[in-house]
Amino acid sequence: MIAVIQRITSASLTADGEPYSGCGAGLLVLLGVSRSDEEEDIDLLVKKISALRIFTDSSDKMNLSVNDIGGEVMVVPNFTLLASYKKGNRPDYMMSAPPEVAERMFELFCEKLSALVPGLAKGKFRSDMKVSFKNDGPVTICMDSRVLKGERDI
Repeated sequence: MIAVIQRITSASLTADGEPYSGCGAGLLVLLGVSRSDEEEDIDLLVKKISALRIFTDSSDKMNLSVNDIGGEVMVVPNFTLLASYKKGNRPDYMMSAPPEVAERMFELFCEKLSALVPGLAKGKFRSDMKVSFKNDGPVTICMDSRVLKGERDI
């Protein structure tokens, strides 16, 4: 499971041309689910993201989590994070979980994260989404559950 985490001041999302969700200051998480992901991958990422200290404190040091600032999180499903670009110029997405599995894992991820963060907004699975956000910093972190499990180094 791959998550691209961005510190934001705000975000809004339209799905299939209609306003769908939004959030204030906090995190935007693009989430890609792979064929090999299990509930353990969700648990590891949820725990790490909810406690990630990337917000500045009164000394201007990144020392606070989204919970510490009372921030919100928007989670957007994004199968293209699992793109294979090794051969040719057209990526393939064979490592992405099948849509039914990915949607179930995405919903479980959101359910578990919403229990740990003050507010959660999400994207709409299997739709044409447009995400607008103001990146803060910019601070962007790519997180892979395989790294958290010790299966891969950065």
